[in-house]
Amino acid sequence: MRTYVASELPKVFKSRFGGEPQLFRAPGRVNLIGEHTDYNDGFVLPAALDLATYVAIAPRSDRLIHVHSLNLDSDLSFDLDAVQQPARNWGDYVRGVAVELSNSGYRLMGADVAVLSTVPMGSGLSASAALEVAFGYALLSVSNDPIDRLELAKICQRAENEFVGMRCGIMDQFISCHGVAGAAMLLDCRSLEARAIPVDPAVRIVVCNTMVHHELASSEFNLRRKDCEEAVRLLAPRLGGVSALRDVTIAQLQEHASALPALIFRRARHVVTENVRVIEAVAALERKDFVEAGRLMNASHESLRDDYNVSCAELDLMVELSRKTPGVYGARMTGGGFGGCTVSLVEAGAAEAFADSVGHAYEKATGLAPMVFSCYPGAGVGPTRL
Repeated sequence: MRTYVASELPKVFKSRFGGEPQLFRAPGRVNLIGEHTDYNDGFVLPAALDLATYVAIAPRSDRLIHVHSLNLDSDLSFDLDAVQQPARNWGDYVRGVAVELSNSGYRLMGADVAVLSTVPMGSGLSASAALEVAFGYALLSVSNDPIDRLELAKICQRAENEFVGMRCGIMDQFISCHGVAGAAMLLDCRSLEARAIPVDPAVRIVVCNTMVHHELASSEFNLRRKDCEEAVRLLAPRLGGVSALRDVTIAQLQEHASALPALIFRRARHVVTENVRVIEAVAALERKDFVEAGRLMNASHESLRDDYNVSCAELDLMVELSRKTPGVYGARMTGGGFGGCTVSLVEAGAAEAFADSVGHAYEKATGLAPMVFSCYPGAGVGPTRL
C-alpha cells in the first residue's frame, strides 16, 4: 500500500471528486500523565501533537457522504437520511460523528471527503479522536453550522462511546479540539475546566512507538471501566457523595479496602493515586523540577503495569531502555495500553542521542524498528494549508 504525505491530499481529492476542497486538520495527542483517569472524572495532562488527521472536503447538493481514506485505500459512502448501523471498521468513526451531529440538531450537508492521517493507527496517540474531530469540524464548516469546540468534543466522544462501542473518556477529543501550541493541558474531566501548562524549552517530550498493538486492547479497556464502576458501587454506601473514583482519597480507599475484591481494589488504587500524581506533576513542571516530574511518570507506569494491568512486554522494555539512557528524567506508557507508545521527559540536549540509543537497543532486542520522535505541542483542530 502506498504511503502518502499530507501535501498530496488536495491532488488526490481533485482526482477522485473534482473541484477545489477546503482543508482542515485535527491533531493526535500524547498524554504526559493521567492514564485511565478521564472516564473516572479525574485529571489528565495531554498535549496535542503535530501529527494529525487531514481532511479535504467539498459540499454536495444532496445528503450523501462519500469518504476516501488514503491511508487504507478504502472508500465509504452513506446517506445522511438513512439509519446508520456500525460496520465494525474505520468508517464507524465517520458514521458515528455524522449520526451524533444529526442527533444534536445539526442539519448537515452531503460532502465529498478525502482523509489522510499522519498519526500511527493503534499507537495510543489517539488517531481515532483525530479522525472524529477533523471530520466533524470539516462537516460543520461546509454545512455552515456554528462550531463550538467543547460541544464538538462531547459529540465526538459520544460517537466513540455509543456508535463505535469504545467507552473512552473525553480527554482525546478535548485536546484535539483545544490544543495549545507549546503547552500541555491540565484538564479536569468532570468540570471540563482546563489550563495550559507551558512545556519548558529545557526539556523535550519524546514519544517511542513500540510498533505493536495487541488485539485485546478494546475489550480490556471496557472491562477496566466496568471494574472502576464496580469499585464506586461498593464504596458509595460507605462514603457519602461518591459518584466516581475522582471523589475517593487514598486514605479512604485504604480504610475501606476490605469492602473491595483484591482486583477491584488494585484498579481503584491506580486511578486514585494517578489523580494525585497528575496534580503533583503539574506543580513540578511549573517550578521546573523535572526530576520530580520524571519520578511521577515512572510511578505512573508502575501503577499501570502492576495495578491496572494494561502494559505489555514491549512497553515495559521500551520504558526500561528509556530510563537507562542519559538525560532521561522519566518514562511511562501512554494511551490505553497493550502496545502503542511510551512517553519520556528528556533533557533538550540529550533528545537526539536518546532517539538513536533507544531505537537501536529496542530493535536489537525485538527485531522491530520503532518510531522515535520529539514532539512539540501543537494547536487544536482548524483550517489548514498544505
